[in-house]
Amino acid sequence: MKSKNEWMQSVYAPATQKFPERKYNFKNLSDMEPEPIYTADDLKDWDAERDLGYPGEYPYTRGVQPSVYRGKLWTMRMFAGFGSAEQTNERFHALLRAGQTGLSTAFDLPTLMGYDSDHPFSKGEVGKCGVAVSSLADMEILFQGIDPTQVTTSMTINSPANAVWAMYIANAQKQGKDLGQVGGTIQNDILKEFIAQKEFIYPPAPSVKLVIDTFEWGPRIVPKWNFISVSGYHIREA
Repeated sequence: MKSKNEWMQSVYAPATQKFPERKYNFKNLSDMEPEPIYTADDLKDWDAERDLGYPGEYPYTRGVQPSVYRGKLWTMRMFAGFGSAEQTNERFHALLRAGQTGLSTAFDLPTLMGYDSDHPFSKGEVGKCGVAVSSLADMEILFQGIDPTQVTTSMTINSPANAVWAMYIANAQKQGKDLGQVGGTIQNDILKEFIAQKEFIYPPAPSVKLVIDTFEWGPRIVPKWNFISVSGYHIREA
């Protein structure tokens, strides 16, 4: 088998003489220009056990699930939320009946900004682009009839993420559920709000402290939860 350099000289070079490479910036999002091809010759000081490993084990280059998708499929969840907690709860149940395997919650702008629905700043925005959640009572209605230990829930919220997550956990406790079996995700990615979406409430330092608080508390109490979902594409698109 040819080495990479032999292939570059004997095959790639003649091909690019016939069809020259386009005058185009081939750099990736990391501002690095990729090689035309990568082979084992590019692996420097590479150890398969250390750098590749097995599925389900560190460094997770083959995924976090040992059987990948042969056993457990990825969770299928449609982003949903509008109007009142009652209306969105009805939608959640319809989606689950249709075969959805998880929930993804969209909150309205007042909720995302930490305002109650009856605050003057909320006028005209309540229940639009997401569901209005102002209290634990709203959260209880939103997930009524849904077992938080059987259905994982993603919540797309950042500035008040810890407060909304606390409501979700309190609701699970009121249902008598084992918090060790409650799973889901809060976006909780506050830094991208300062750069992209602009839905921040507090200055950067205390905002990040609130995120870190969830990291410190969560694994001890709700170990199956994902405490952040980094939204890099928001920054890229901004």
